[in-house]
Amino acid sequence: MSDLQRQVQEAADKLVESGEERGLQVAVYRDGVQIVDVVAGVADPETGRPVTSDTPFYNFSIGKGATATVAHVLVERGLFGYDTPVAELWPEFARHGKQGVTVRHVLSHTAGVPGVPLDTTPEDICDWGRMTAALEDAELWWEPGSKVGYHAYTFGFLVGEIVRRATGQPISQVLKEQVAGPLGVAGELYFGMPATEHARLARLEDAPVDMSAFGEMPADLPMFKAGPMTLMPSAELGSRSDYLSADIPAGGKTSARAIARMYAALLGEVDGVRLITPERLREATAVVSSGTDEVFGMPVTWGLGYGIGGPASTAERSPSVFGVPGAGGSAAWADTATGTAFALTKNRLTNDFTAAGLFADLVSRAS
Repeated sequence: MSDLQRQVQEAADKLVESGEERGLQVAVYRDGVQIVDVVAGVADPETGRPVTSDTPFYNFSIGKGATATVAHVLVERGLFGYDTPVAELWPEFARHGKQGVTVRHVLSHTAGVPGVPLDTTPEDICDWGRMTAALEDAELWWEPGSKVGYHAYTFGFLVGEIVRRATGQPISQVLKEQVAGPLGVAGELYFGMPATEHARLARLEDAPVDMSAFGEMPADLPMFKAGPMTLMPSAELGSRSDYLSADIPAGGKTSARAIARMYAALLGEVDGVRLITPERLREATAVVSSGTDEVFGMPVTWGLGYGIGGPASTAERSPSVFGVPGAGGSAAWADTATGTAFALTKNRLTNDFTAAGLFADLVSRAS
């Protein structure tokens, strides 16, 4: 056992023993080789089923990293370009002045359509046709490319419909055939997950949250106009069988080792598989948009589909780090400077990235 494996295992066990976490996985690849494979705690407190390395977790926005990766693989293969207008592939999207929105705008969260209708239900989110029709009818919040704002749900449906129009296949099938399958993790990395596989998932639970902060937020905050509170990530939402089965590529179900392996295959070869060229990787991870997020109000920096800097750092401190964290405190990223890919998955949904920061620090000190 390496020193890093031992340190990460000890830290994971301590988090579970303290009650801060219930069950988790940490995976680290360096130069295409997995060097950390840590599990701790239970996937299901009711049965005592332990977390294993192949346990999938619903990790919410971690899946956006896989969504972006599918787009890059298809750009690499010439099906569309970053500056292709979305309406060229999806003519109905052009309504209400959206004809200027490009794939680049979508990937960099600058497209200007960050919201879903405020009467959208969880059942609606599971209905692909209903969600793409809502995007066709959507009006711009800003001129595409002029501002940046997190497209929490719409990112997945926008990229997913671009992929569907370009390939004739749902994005879950393209993920399986072009990314997860070649990497040997088709049974651990999903958008829509077959109902027969749901019993393998870790059971989510909500950590206690201080709701007083929400009471102090102005009622006119843009985030409240981007979708109903009933669609905010929670254990209840992430445990619905329809949510688990549906293609909702703003989120994903994955093990830590599967999503870390995907990031490792963006950096270089993993068992002979490399997803994109070094030139494509440089373009995908260069800063495309930055500033104050128009929806959530915090400073952000985006490449093409990946946040720059990681959840435990900033773009200024860690410009070579790219990835997407997930609501609840999970995270996955890669570092072009060190050849390292990292993922943390967990089933206790916290409102911070303390655990991710702890493990990231251990990994960085071992680099």
